[in-house]
Amino acid sequence: MDVSRNSMLGELAGDAASERNDFVVQATEQLARFLDRNRDRISQLGGLTLIDDDPDYLSIAPDCSFRVRSRFEDPDTGEWVSETEIVETASELVELYNTAEVFAAFAEASREAAGMGEEPTATDELLATAGISPEETFGLNEDAAYIGAADEWAAGQPVVAEADDDESAAAAMYNLALDFQERSQANEARIIGQFEDAVARLSGTLGDLIIVDDEDERLVLGVTGRLRAEVLPEEAENGEWRSLTEPEDIVEFYDPTDIFGDLADALAEAFPSVAPDIEGEPIDEDGEDDDEVQPEADPGMAAPEDEPRP
Repeated sequence: MDVSRNSMLGELAGDAASERNDFVVQATEQLARFLDRNRDRISQLGGLTLIDDDPDYLSIAPDCSFRVRSRFEDPDTGEWVSETEIVETASELVELYNTAEVFAAFAEASREAAGMGEEPTATDELLATAGISPEETFGLNEDAAYIGAADEWAAGQPVVAEADDDESAAAAMYNLALDFQERSQANEARIIGQFEDAVARLSGTLGDLIIVDDEDERLVLGVTGRLRAEVLPEEAENGEWRSLTEPEDIVEFYDPTDIFGDLADALAEAFPSVAPDIEGEPIDEDGEDDDEVQPEADPGMAAPEDEPRP
């Protein structure tokens, strides 16, 4: 095997692993800050059930520890087993759940607890909710650059409303969860963009790399270093596929942690010599390693959710 090719593949795999670690660290810090700001509210509310879709279950206790229920197939008996475990830290939860999904769950649970209606999504609905008529809107003038800079700064400051009872605490937490959900997805898109810039010089030599290729999705790292995907959403009419070419679109369906991990796994499976073995030593050039546990077919190739991520 060409040594230079192995070297480039090793750099690509290492870069993907590094980006994944960086994303996990940033996501952990973001979730930890959110929990610290809302610790008193969560305690007053007595905790919240965030997700309760059998078998998926996630709740937060008054002390800000999480309860997670997972379902898996017992390799010995072949039976499906459900387990509930306590997750005490944000870093542990980030390894199990995408932070955008966690913030969305906080928003939904808080909304339901407060008896609030569905969140408006379209522009007209938002204006109506705010009590603003279309005639009262206006366009930006030549000072738009300065206004935009001020708006960008203001958007970076979380607005924490005062709360004096359960309902106001739930409403305040709901707004914060939506705020941080949006920030989390923007952060994910930014990390994907950074990875694409970093990997561009390697992709030109390796060509297109298929990360996932299933009947309802296809994710590829292109020759230019850009990620692109085609997915078949569950709600798609007439089996219409959706193309994803921008980071902002990709994070609707894919968790960057999974993308980088799946890419590294795909490279390691196709070129075993680029990945370290269990002892941390490079595998021989012939790709053989008596102590290595052979992966199953398509390791880590998790399909995207049937519906876009919140």
